[in-house]
Amino acid sequence: MSVIFRNIVLRRIPFCISHLYLYAVYFIDISLLCTMLPIFLRISETMITKFLKFACVGLSGVIVDFSITWFFKEVVKIQKYVANAIGFTVAATSNYFFNRIWTFESHDPQIAIEYIKFFSFSLVGLGINTLILWVLVSKFKQRFYLSKLFAIGVVTIWNFFMNWLFTFVN
Repeated sequence: MSVIFRNIVLRRIPFCISHLYLYAVYFIDISLLCTMLPIFLRISETMITKFLKFACVGLSGVIVDFSITWFFKEVVKIQKYVANAIGFTVAATSNYFFNRIWTFESHDPQIAIEYIKFFSFSLVGLGINTLILWVLVSKFKQRFYLSKLFAIGVVTIWNFFMNWLFTFVN
């Protein structure tokens, strides 16, 4: 609940009613958590194993991404967001092959379609990545590479679930 809302609205409501409202909000939050908890507990070991493998592949992708981004930004001297897009794209392509073979053990003979799905989710991830970078660097004046690391973390979660649910379906 926003502080502004609490300060403006709840001051005008009698004490007992305002506290009943607060208790109701907290009760709803707790009841929602209790409702969602069984869903979170049903996460299978297979999914956790796949996520850990995905994260390992992603770590190799981070190295590829940072290396390519650094090369194009610092050596070639192209604009940082373009360099970021190139690094992200090269890393996504290498990640596809490692995830296909090791993480999801896919034997789908339609590799091109599978790659297009994977790359499409990666492009959406690139949009999320670039938006996070832009907000953190331009609006909040954070360091570029630290912001990039945070963006990669967010996009890793996006990419895993989209690919687990739609690309590498067994």
